[in-house]
Amino acid sequence: MRYNSLIKKLHLSDADFEDIKKTVADAEAKSTGEIAVAIAPESAHYSFWELLAGNIAAALVLIIMIPFADKIRGLYRMLYWQNEPSWILPLFYIITCFATVIIVFYLSNIPALDRLIIPSSVKRSCVTHRAMRYFTESGVYETAEHSGILIFVSYMEHQVRIVADAGISAKISQDMWNLIADEMAENIGKGQVKAAFTTAIEKCGELLADNFPPHEENPNELPDGLVIVEDEEWF
Repeated sequence: MRYNSLIKKLHLSDADFEDIKKTVADAEAKSTGEIAVAIAPESAHYSFWELLAGNIAAALVLIIMIPFADKIRGLYRMLYWQNEPSWILPLFYIITCFATVIIVFYLSNIPALDRLIIPSSVKRSCVTHRAMRYFTESGVYETAEHSGILIFVSYMEHQVRIVADAGISAKISQDMWNLIADEMAENIGKGQVKAAFTTAIEKCGELLADNFPPHEENPNELPDGLVIVEDEEWF
């Protein structure tokens, strides 16, 4: 899935982006914690699994065609007036299998099919890895009190990760973040994208406010808006 496709699927207006940004700012004003929010079209290139699906489909097509070899040969005999070349049947099989691989490979890029083809364990691993990578890239780990969290959504996989820095992990169990992440994924699945983000941000903000109350000086160390991660990682 590409950037433009993601924008269309999110159904978020400029006003919605501003509301999400304001929700982050309001949550951070009540705490020394920092909240980064990002969404990626997908967490990795899954070409290996898409190509594997194409090859499996081609093998199945070949198996199905084998019992019909005589009928296929008969059609070519009619076409060539009983003088069909010996290589024509193997060539037909090769072209059919190759075409099947290509067709299935490109159909696999449809998100709904991709989710079926890619093993769940692979999707979970890729999303977690991409979230951790963006946690580093975005500088969430560099806040003064190590009180930053990342809300990371991977759209194609329909998964959410909330990654907390060391200072937060010492006070708040990861189970709490996982509950918020699961609820957020469920809301996005229902098409309630803006509400999913704002609700998750508010709940994260409440946890941060309880454990990291604001100081007199409370600088904003991270951007407040929703970031769309355009690059994807090969896997």
